[in-house]
Amino acid sequence: MRAKLWVTALVAALITACGGQGSSDGALEIVVTTTILGDVVSEIAGDTADVKVLMKPNADPHSAAISAQDAAQLTESDLVIYNGLGLEEAMQRHVDAAAENGVPTLPVGERVDPLQFSADEHGGPDPHFWTDPQRMVLAVDAIAERLTELPGIDSAAVSANADRYRDELRTLSKNMADRFAVIPPERRKLVTNHHVLGYLADRFGFSVVGAVIPSGTTLASPSASDLESLAGAIRQAGVPAIFADSSQPDRLARVLAEQSGVHVHVVSLYSESLSEPGTEADSYLGMMRANTESIATNLI
Repeated sequence: MRAKLWVTALVAALITACGGQGSSDGALEIVVTTTILGDVVSEIAGDTADVKVLMKPNADPHSAAISAQDAAQLTESDLVIYNGLGLEEAMQRHVDAAAENGVPTLPVGERVDPLQFSADEHGGPDPHFWTDPQRMVLAVDAIAERLTELPGIDSAAVSANADRYRDELRTLSKNMADRFAVIPPERRKLVTNHHVLGYLADRFGFSVVGAVIPSGTTLASPSASDLESLAGAIRQAGVPAIFADSSQPDRLARVLAEQSGVHVHVVSLYSESLSEPGTEADSYLGMMRANTESIATNLI
């Protein structure tokens, strides 16, 4: 009897030790770093898996950190999906640790033909690919392909969800192009709080005059000469608005507006994160529609 009890306990311990795969209800568990990718993954996965998003609404993905509990969940998941182009600066080590422990990972940004920052923007790949809905179609391709490789997942449901969402993304892209078409070519100029709209500019024919923080990360800081140089560019280009991310204080953007010597509005965009549930930007599609309207309204 004691031998049987010992064997039973040993088997239970082994099951517990190996049971990091999946959630408590037995469903596959996918952990996603950012709110934007989390929404897209949820659309594709549907009811085929549980999706856990690490970042909170309105968080800055460059600086957002995670708890010890969330870090542990990374190592116990069936798949970790993240940006992969250096966006999640404060949590990348946790993603790397999960990968070292054998957890499958998908760095989505590496699969979307990323743009490169210029030398003035400190070089490297631009992680903000979601501002181009056509590149998000490529992201859907990568996510759906990886999900269908998970053992036991309903591949047919994943494929159907992905097809539906691709159609929504293509409709979004067309609607954005139609809305931006009303902006005169000479007014298609963007200034942001940091370099976050490069993909949107590339897709829809805008020029980026500059950024308050001349970098692809919000963790950098502008110098006085940076602000002075950008203020001069704003005066010369006649830019009517500065677009600041909703997750970031717009103090620097307002300082720049004052230094430019012209009347410049500081306009909030949802460029780095989704907003709280029930608001206009609580989904990727909603975020892009809201941003499109804000940009068009303030540049016409």
